Amino acid sequence: MANITIAMAKGRLAKQAVKLFNNSGINLPDDMLSSRKLIFELPQENLEIILVKPADVPIYVEYGTADLGIVGKDTLLEENRDLYEMLDLKFGKCRFALAGLPEGKETLLQRKVATKYPDFTRRFFKIKGEPVEIIKLNGSIELAPLTGLADTILDIVQTGRTLKENGLVVYENIQDLSARLVVNKVSMKTYQKQISKIIDALEAELEEE
Repeated sequence: MANITIAMAKGRLAKQAVKLFNNSGINLPDDMLSSRKLIFELPQENLEIILVKPADVPIYVEYGTADLGIVGKDTLLEENRDLYEMLDLKFGKCRFALAGLPEGKETLLQRKVATKYPDFTRRFFKIKGEPVEIIKLNGSIELAPLTGLADTILDIVQTGRTLKENGLVVYENIQDLSARLVVNKVSMKTYQKQISKIIDALEAELEEE
């Protein structure tokens, strides 16, 4: 039986994914999250786990280096890769939102938008039919409207506490997000029985939560 390779996003999603897998009866190594290793062989489960940066998970899955992947919906929307999205794993919950300074809420047209998600932002505003200038940033997106770099930000929001502490408000909630299980399209045909078994085990655990 061939090993199934699963790409997991490093960090908080991996921690919750390990818990979900173990609760589902798929035993992952106890030291997986504390080790510096990036590849874990699990011959007893016919699995291989690779830990990669979140943005790389859909790439590994689309190209077939990984058969399955666990990654946030925000990353899937930004990467827009050709793969199957099979399960909402119900953790890592947050949302895409537009936000900015309170006084900017009424003047939303012709604006500069700062974001970590330029491709999704471009598609979002194209659908709305609003011309915007997109400024890609890699961190501390909240700084953009405070410094005048941008009028608005499009970012993930969980509790909204960071926005509030920086004097920003949500203009529009765009989409709810959470971790997802994705599958390579060829792998789904080639290893259907093995992959379906994993999906069924995870789904059964999610239904009990």
